[in-house]
Amino acid sequence: MSTQVVLPRILQIGAHASRKIVEVVASLACCRPVILTDKTMVELGYVQALLTQFEDAEQLPDVFDNTIPEPTVASIMQAVSKVKSKPYDCIIALGGGSPIDTAKAVAVLVKFGGEMKDYKFPHIQTQAGLPVIAIPTTAGTGSEVTKFTIITDQDTDEKMLCAGPGFMPAAALIDYTLTLSLPPRITADTGIDALTHAIEAYVSKKANLYSDSQALAAMKLLAPNLREAYNNGKNESCREAMMLGATLAGLAFSNASVALVHGMSRPIGAFFHVPHGLSNAMLLPSVTAFSIASATARYATCARTMGVAASHHSDEQACELLINELQQINVDLKVPTPKEFGIEKDAFFAVCTTMAEQALASGSPGNNPRVPSVKEMVAIYHGLWDK
Repeated sequence: MSTQVVLPRILQIGAHASRKIVEVVASLACCRPVILTDKTMVELGYVQALLTQFEDAEQLPDVFDNTIPEPTVASIMQAVSKVKSKPYDCIIALGGGSPIDTAKAVAVLVKFGGEMKDYKFPHIQTQAGLPVIAIPTTAGTGSEVTKFTIITDQDTDEKMLCAGPGFMPAAALIDYTLTLSLPPRITADTGIDALTHAIEAYVSKKANLYSDSQALAAMKLLAPNLREAYNNGKNESCREAMMLGATLAGLAFSNASVALVHGMSRPIGAFFHVPHGLSNAMLLPSVTAFSIASATARYATCARTMGVAASHHSDEQACELLINELQQINVDLKVPTPKEFGIEKDAFFAVCTTMAEQALASGSPGNNPRVPSVKEMVAIYHGLWDK
């Protein structure tokens, strides 16, 4: 079988890659960019740093800074109105996964119209919208190099997975210096998110030779640097490794898939407004323990690649060490349980079946080495409370 690999047209990687924004806009034959971002990026001065690079006043981008964490249909449509207000020909997405996901959705809706729900999986968006230039400021989501966007329907609390090569950014500027100001909590949540991408891509039923190579390379960068990035955010070599690792993990899962962790994570975020990376972190040890018997050799390779198991360990021993490491990462990086996050038990348990049904409908659990029933997913959700 052959594998279709979808990538951004341009990848600019390394210190101060974001300073190439003007020439990247020009290389895409664009001249009227608009920046989609959030107010934090404005406050940190990152937006102004981009704007000062545009010497041509006619090319100076307008700024929409009202993107929100875990974007909703309502927030997307507000951004669509902004981008439709003038003849913009490309979108610069600056920030974490949420501004980039917003930009990808807006780019398609502006060009092709319709409602966000028209684009949710199983629909596959093959045609590209406006060109998106993604500039990530977290080392986690990989959204800058993926053909997916996640948008919440605020009326139903469903996180809609929208997929297809049409959502792939045209360019990505991977500048690790933009992550040096990240606080420890965001560093932890986004870092575990990236590690989850790499592991899930490697054990996915849709894994292939290309995605395997990216996933393993990502694990080698992420696992040894995750704790140091959390404890010492100014360590530039560590931040650089995390940033590249997150991008490689994004390439891996975009060209394979995510699996059960992500399928179960999205509804937790939608119902209880838990940041995406954090809900992944809550689930990763439990889902790995549930799945490991169905892909023992693959999970053992993950353990060895991450440096938590050696060649002399059997696959079974390596898998046990992997689960122990994932649990210890959550301890060391102070990942809260749903209870510790502040979710009420009755409210959580009341929607576990609904969350499991939404997870199954997203398609992601079907890529898992062990495909769960709704009942088994409910049991995993319940187990998170007792940890």
